[in-house]
Amino acid sequence: MVILVTGANGQLGNEMRIISKGSSDKYIFTDVNQVEGFETTYLDITDLEAIRKMVAGNKVDAIVNCAAWTNVDGAEDPEKYALVEKLNATAPENLAIAIKEVDGWLVQISTDYVFGKEPYNTPCKEDRKGTPTGVYGVTKLLGEQKIIATGCKYMIIRTSWLYSEFGKNFVKTMLNLTAIKPQLKVVFDQTGTPTYALDLATAIVAALKNPVSGIYHYSNEGVCSWFDFTKMIAEYVGNTGCDIQPCHSDEFPSPVKRPAYSVLDKTKVKETFGITVPYWTDSLRKCIANLKNN
Repeated sequence: MVILVTGANGQLGNEMRIISKGSSDKYIFTDVNQVEGFETTYLDITDLEAIRKMVAGNKVDAIVNCAAWTNVDGAEDPEKYALVEKLNATAPENLAIAIKEVDGWLVQISTDYVFGKEPYNTPCKEDRKGTPTGVYGVTKLLGEQKIIATGCKYMIIRTSWLYSEFGKNFVKTMLNLTAIKPQLKVVFDQTGTPTYALDLATAIVAALKNPVSGIYHYSNEGVCSWFDFTKMIAEYVGNTGCDIQPCHSDEFPSPVKRPAYSVLDKTKVKETFGITVPYWTDSLRKCIANLKNN
């Protein structure tokens, strides 16, 4: 199988690189940015003709789209809306059109931010109506809808609270802040589940072995608040000198209201592909150990 990965220099894309090293499949890693030390093919996914040429020229069987606009607050800038929609909705549609023409598969990475407006306290299943509260969630949901409308073979995987050893993310930020701050306030009234990008990459590869069209949810197992998450990060790395205190979301004003509860129900992805999902604290320990080793 020839697998094209977009956004290859981001968190998930880099974990896909690691997974690919032990695979018999051929991977093509693409991005619009070049990073020293990584072999990356340039591909602008807002350019449909460029995608068509790449897919046909390399006999691509599947695309894993790891590229997106992910700056949730930045997406609220009215001047950025056209770009956010282009990256999160039009670009996935382009990928869907191109892969349909060769009867291949598209794996689209979506988000728990497609939910959030309606209050609930039970894990979100795939058929729950999308109620995004901000531009990021709105455009990601639109991207899902545009993919489905093309009629291509797709697997849309919604995930949450993604972190890894690569790029900027909550874990790396809190590793730094808990090391240098005597006290830190972290919100406790937003509940979800962290996802180690390496675990998600492993699940994607497993799904591509026997693909089944549909929308799926994937995060690590368990539930926590951002406050709980931070406490575990500090504990596992040994940053015991920081006094971490819980606070309400309204103490950190934001241009967008984030989901208060966005735990994802993973029953469907586990039953369909026969995968085991690691518990979030176990995966966090592994990521921090990798960061220390590197």
